[in-house]
Amino acid sequence: MYNLTENMNNNLINLDDLENNPTPRVPVCLCLDTSGSMGRIVRGEIQNTGRTVFKDGQNWNVVTGGVSAIEDLNEGINEFFDAIRSDEVAAYSAEVCVITFGGNKAEIISPFATVDQLDTSFSLKAEGRTYMGEAVNMALDCLENRKEAYKKKGIDYFQPWLVIMTDGAPNGSPSELKTAITRTQEMVNDRKLTVFPLGVGPDADMSTLAKFSPKRSPLKVRETKYKEFFEWLSQSVVTTSQSMPDETQKLDVEGIQGWGEL
Repeated sequence: MYNLTENMNNNLINLDDLENNPTPRVPVCLCLDTSGSMGRIVRGEIQNTGRTVFKDGQNWNVVTGGVSAIEDLNEGINEFFDAIRSDEVAAYSAEVCVITFGGNKAEIISPFATVDQLDTSFSLKAEGRTYMGEAVNMALDCLENRKEAYKKKGIDYFQPWLVIMTDGAPNGSPSELKTAITRTQEMVNDRKLTVFPLGVGPDADMSTLAKFSPKRSPLKVRETKYKEFFEWLSQSVVTTSQSMPDETQKLDVEGIQGWGEL
């Protein structure tokens, strides 16, 4: 993870990149649930150990074997980075920031950067609570700061994207959550943000996710379809990067059927 000094150095590198690479940017912030419930097994053969643990507000059976949701999420993210990296336009246009909510706080795992500058060596772990409001506020702050950097360097940019993905319900600060919802709604209504609220698994709080998106209903990601979602997202980013910032962007609605549902 990044400490203060490393973040400062990374920001200097990112600002240098804005001077050396004037390509219009597609800023994408991934705001991802890494709470304890993301350690649940979603596929594969398992063997029950007979033990139970209490995590993220629920009791869980401890098993061996199988593939967990967090493992699928890590694989999907890596596929996303690889797909962006392999497109010569998107590689210089897309800027990605990764923020997680789990453990005992929201955290910036990787600040905004193009994929060639991005540290993609991280592996997310499932633990702790669901600090959704805190993470979204952090994401919006990062987006605003990055937009200011674009403006100072004279870099055009597309409307920022915010992906909020969770398998549960927020259990952090209620005031942080309320503020995050209000800020997101205002930015969406002012056409300053495109938000993708995504619920995964049977316990995802779709009603809370809906509050973040006044113009688009939240989508349900099928339990084992993380990879397919990130393939769709990367292709959407690639398509956007090949257009002009003032063009209206149309989502690949048919592609959503491969991984999600309303």
